[in-house]
Amino acid sequence: MHNNLVILAGGASSRMKKEAILDNLSPEEIAQANERSKGLIGVGASGRPLLDYLLLNAKKAGYKNIYIIIGEQGELFKEFYGSKDVNNNFHGLNISFAVQYIPEGRVKPFGTADALFQAVEQFPELNTQQYSVCNSDNLYSAKALLALRETNSPNAFIAYDRDALEFPSERISRFAIARLDKNNQLLDILEKPSAAVLADYKDVEGKIRVSMNAFKFNGSTLYTHLKNCPVHPERDEKELPTVLLNSVKENPDTTLGIPFSEHVPDLTAKEDIADVKAYLQQYYPVLDWGI
Repeated sequence: MHNNLVILAGGASSRMKKEAILDNLSPEEIAQANERSKGLIGVGASGRPLLDYLLLNAKKAGYKNIYIIIGEQGELFKEFYGSKDVNNNFHGLNISFAVQYIPEGRVKPFGTADALFQAVEQFPELNTQQYSVCNSDNLYSAKALLALRETNSPNAFIAYDRDALEFPSERISRFAIARLDKNNQLLDILEKPSAAVLADYKDVEGKIRVSMNAFKFNGSTLYTHLKNCPVHPERDEKELPTVLLNSVKENPDTTLGIPFSEHVPDLTAKEDIADVKAYLQQYYPVLDWGI
């Protein structure tokens, strides 16, 4: 089992920063939503960030080395998790920071695949090891993170049961869906699926599976695909699902979709803040690092 978890936290958070009139948020919460990276918004006990809870679950799952990919203005992460660029001790986790730089001529980051590529360039040891990758603004369970550590598949992702996600149906309908074969090997990922094709994407259990950006990768075989990732023609970004599909085309039967049926709290927009706060109050009344 590997011990490396890379956390994507360098995005522009543009949807979170959109104007919204919500009477269930305080002025401080609105200010944080407009100014902070999503994973640093203080939705937890004593105003601690959502990222605390993800790190707690990562520790429960047995990860040791955490690489947080931050933006060029990401100094606030270091106030929470360690002032050094590498090897900060946070509750027994070894935390290092990679920076996702914005290429000249662009005003926002170049996507998740670009973020991971810049991280493995800054920490090349990852290219000879296995590692997991996830978002900073989703709270993945310790069980799901452990499943990524335990799998023997060279590459893998958590294939969530779409019906178990507690989001509005309109929002869920926009999630990319995965086509798996009878052995749960990834065949395809479809962005913005229409209702007409859903039946064709059901797995052997009859479930529609979606990815929430929780991956496990073999660094040595993924590197070339990361480096050569094309730009998505519509979103103008380099995206990890594209990298994964290109890897599958070259190396079939090497990417396992691990079936999971559970909710994944998500901080995408201001409307999510109250829901995530309520979830944490119910399931994480205290942050217990004793484990």
